[in-house]
Amino acid sequence: MIQRLFNLLVLVVLVATATVAQGKELVQKFTGSRSTETVEFEVQAPWLLDWWVNGEYPQMLGLTVSLIDATTGRHAGYIVKTKYPGNGVRLFNEGGRYRLKIDATLSHWVLKVEQLTRKEAEQYTPVEKSGM
Repeated sequence: MIQRLFNLLVLVVLVATATVAQGKELVQKFTGSRSTETVEFEVQAPWLLDWWVNGEYPQMLGLTVSLIDATTGRHAGYIVKTKYPGNGVRLFNEGGRYRLKIDATLSHWVLKVEQLTRKEAEQYTPVEKSGM
């Protein structure tokens, strides 16, 4: 009986450790098919925005996602500007309270705000696109 309790305790500790070690944590997920502004969310550095966009008329879709500082209401930069179906991630090294302003044309989109550990952030490398 004691051995069984000990094994159960070890299992609980291992599961808890694996959960903590995983690191990446979903802070907010936004989905839609129209222009909107999201609710406020708070993140610590580092964090990323994982985005996906598609549409029934791919040759006519458009998506622009802007980062808005929720404290001041000021535009903090563009995250995504595309006229094509696709997906990607954008890494941020500054935390804060933000909202996302989405301008969508004939598109379905999914945006996931994910909190990262420093170690996970080090694994991301920017992809340079020609012509940008």
